[in-house]
Amino acid sequence: MKKHPLTIGVMAGLLSLAAALPLQAANETTVPGAQPQQSQQQEAIESRIQNLLAQMSVQEKIGQLALRDWGTFGASDMKSIKQAVRDGRVGGFLNVNFSSVDKNAFEELQRIAVEESPLGVPLLFGQDVIHGYETIFPIPLGQAASWNPELIKNGARVAAQEASADGIRWTFAPMIDISRDPRWGRIAETLGEDPLLTSVLGVAMVEGFQTGNLADPTSLAACGKHFAGYGAAEGGRDYNSAYIPERLLRDIYLPPFKAGIDAGMQSIMSTYSTLNDVPGTGSPFLFKQILRDEWGFDGFVVSDWNAVMEMVPHGFARDAKHAATLAANAGIDMEMHTDTYEKFLPQLMDEGKFSETQLDTAVANILRVKLRLDLWNHPYPRAKSKAEREQIIRNDNFLNAAKDAAKETFVLLKNDKQLLPLKKGQTVAVIGPLADAAHDQLGTWIYNGDKKHSHTLLPALREMVGDDGEILYAAGLDYSRDTSTRGFKAAIKAAKKADVILFVGGEEAILSGEGHSRGDIRLPGAQTELVAELAKTGKPLAMVLLAGRPLQLDKTLEQADAVMMAWHPGTMAGPALADVLYGESSPSGRLPLTWPVGAGQIPIYYNHLATGRPATEENYTRIEKIGREVFQHQPGNSSNLLDYGHKPLFPFGYGLTYSEFDYSDLELSSNELDFNGQLEISATITNTGKTTATETAQLYVRDLVGSVSRPVRELKGFERLTLQPGESRTVSFTLAPAQLAFHNADMQQVIEPGDFHVWVAPDAESGLQGSFKLQ
Repeated sequence: MKKHPLTIGVMAGLLSLAAALPLQAANETTVPGAQPQQSQQQEAIESRIQNLLAQMSVQEKIGQLALRDWGTFGASDMKSIKQAVRDGRVGGFLNVNFSSVDKNAFEELQRIAVEESPLGVPLLFGQDVIHGYETIFPIPLGQAASWNPELIKNGARVAAQEASADGIRWTFAPMIDISRDPRWGRIAETLGEDPLLTSVLGVAMVEGFQTGNLADPTSLAACGKHFAGYGAAEGGRDYNSAYIPERLLRDIYLPPFKAGIDAGMQSIMSTYSTLNDVPGTGSPFLFKQILRDEWGFDGFVVSDWNAVMEMVPHGFARDAKHAATLAANAGIDMEMHTDTYEKFLPQLMDEGKFSETQLDTAVANILRVKLRLDLWNHPYPRAKSKAEREQIIRNDNFLNAAKDAAKETFVLLKNDKQLLPLKKGQTVAVIGPLADAAHDQLGTWIYNGDKKHSHTLLPALREMVGDDGEILYAAGLDYSRDTSTRGFKAAIKAAKKADVILFVGGEEAILSGEGHSRGDIRLPGAQTELVAELAKTGKPLAMVLLAGRPLQLDKTLEQADAVMMAWHPGTMAGPALADVLYGESSPSGRLPLTWPVGAGQIPIYYNHLATGRPATEENYTRIEKIGREVFQHQPGNSSNLLDYGHKPLFPFGYGLTYSEFDYSDLELSSNELDFNGQLEISATITNTGKTTATETAQLYVRDLVGSVSRPVRELKGFERLTLQPGESRTVSFTLAPAQLAFHNADMQQVIEPGDFHVWVAPDAESGLQGSFKLQ
């Protein structure tokens, strides 16, 4: 049967999709327009913007586009930069508390702007508040493993309350780049590989930062980054080229940004990378066509740090003046760190290469956000004294929230013979370089995090056990990259005395994050060798991994009886891990990305296309089983790797608990779905184990035949259920036709009739399967 696609608008399709998501937080937007009162507020803001623009000189307008890095200034710069603020030539600062001269200049700089600049326009203070301010939550990839938007929202809310106490009102988060390459260091900052999961969790983060009211003094304006395609950098090498067909860009990489904007996200940051040979910072396609014309975004766009000038080494700009021309005309409103706008925009305007109308638009975009933040009424740090600050920063409620968040992010990957949870009364040999690593457990991007406030695993285990058992400790390795075996002897001695070995390894914080990509993602240093020696003792061996990415485990996975991925869990890592390891709560994390067998499998992701020769267990032979001098086709001809096979080590959505769950009774309300209808899909989930635990039921679909090839599975919904032993519950999903939309070869967003498979599943490779027809 020939398909007749129904073309739909991009916005309508995405909004319909969002409406059908389970557990999505209420979409409170700070952008006025939804209510009469908000409309009046917006009219007042627009009127005030025009009034300010009418009074501004060109120099003051250009000043609003300048975001200066306070941390780069020395003592000799203080007079001139403060004078620039006085003259209205600076719109904002980042990194104010990273100055070698003055780490607490928020109030002074703002006072100069408000009281001494020509129009008293407040400064906007921004910072990378990524997964906490001083109370550090798990890295974003770890938070994504919770599949819990309320957890994400609460973490962002805590970070906003702490950061705003110091005067920060803008964060360079959430990072909603889709990435399918765990070699990339910045995958630690992402929310995984799936557009729907990233959209739901990204929206939750925006709502946590911004609250339902941007004028709230505890709010931070959120910034979606990096627009667009940064997570697809070639070879996982940071800052590198990204080649993304427009169909893939629109269906996979852009939806989280659109979802964030619909939720009221106030700013967007450009990507460092090129996208299809054009640096993102110089792309009118991204910032004018998509962001402004198609999506109607009315916040502001900021370049990434130094990204304007980096168009020169990209070979896209001849010099600084040309870079300013390209960025300004592409739609970059605010320039971070560099000063090409200040130097060259007046000349470009005189030469007719940039207009004052364009300048006014950029300034209006920035002023609009400043007014929504109510900076004129709340320009100064929220904490008025050291004592007031101490009541806010790292208070008990925030620390408890960080601990609770971490507990939901741990993913149990293996648990043979139910080795975990550990039991009181046992002697446990704690071995490994990250068992007491106060700094490294915090992870990447912790500008204000301090290891002296970290609660590590070793003391938490000792507190948990008390007199009921014994904790022996021998690190074995000084740090994750340590190649010396001098500590092995003490580690093996401790292991032989123990009932259970708990190895705590992985990678240090510095091995992930910006600029920290790895070609070899195996356990670094001599960790693999140490685990092998521990396994030879014959003692039960549990492994906890702290890392910013999935790691290649090789034989280590076979040698360990239990493996738990803990990511980099933050300030309260130790108490959270101790609770889960000793069964105070069951692990509930699920992988937000596909875990490869090894680096040679990358990129690997669950929502891939089928090939003309898809691999199965029957149609190929693994390398170790291939005979010598056999006929060319004897090993089989299918899409696989002879040494890795065709499946990942662990699929997207995977995670074990201390209990077991049974899926049964899949029901569809109909075997047909009308274009104007909805399909109800349900299944019964039963806790068949002996422990209360949380299961995450996932809804997947497959469009069997399309005008372009369609993925083998796509996530369309999920729901977390906490069940008592023996308890059953029905999980229900509503599937609307708009959720089946995609872009065809003509770049139209369409819904095509045809046959579909549907699964309610615990991960992307299993589950109960049904089918329906869209007509």
